[in-house]
Amino acid sequence: MKTIKGIIAIAAVVLLSGFAAVNTGYKIGDIASDFSLKNVDGNMVSLSNYSDAKGFIVIFTSNTCPYSVAYEDRILALDKTYASKGYPVIAIMPNNPTLQTGDTMEAMQNRAQQKGFTFPYVMDEGQSIASQYGATKTPQVYVLQKTSKGNQVKYIGAIDENYQDASAVQHKYVENAVEALLAGQPIKETQTRAIGCSIKY
Repeated sequence: MKTIKGIIAIAAVVLLSGFAAVNTGYKIGDIASDFSLKNVDGNMVSLSNYSDAKGFIVIFTSNTCPYSVAYEDRILALDKTYASKGYPVIAIMPNNPTLQTGDTMEAMQNRAQQKGFTFPYVMDEGQSIASQYGATKTPQVYVLQKTSKGNQVKYIGAIDENYQDASAVQHKYVENAVEALLAGQPIKETQTRAIGCSIKY
């Protein structure tokens, strides 16, 4: 009897641990902590650097993921449209470069120069920020809004629903979320499923 109870107890712990692992990271409404990450220009980037920002479009992305590469022009367009309105893009490369050799800082610098990135492209060395956010894919977006409590998570998920063809996109999730925030209106879709490459932890 004791053995059975012991097995049940162990099973319960394993199940709860698995549940906790699935439910890690930020949820809608959480306050995101600041970070200090190295940019491709050698400077450190923090959310606190942007005193005039109304919020942020934080995008976990990489050099090596085909989905991320397909979205680069759209990420540039988001920054071009919304940085001046108070929602700049901050791109974070979360992969372990020893496992994903095309995602070294040098490779990031080359990619940023080739594409003419207008936004910070920072490395999450040690992957603590990706883990903190609960990011699992590249690309994956977190739209944050500055509040009296801090930078509140307002949207999590995909940029849009069609990575293959920008001209065929029907649901611009990130754009719609930021437009709603700028208009002081509720976001209709606060969370979508990010489609991309698994982050290499």
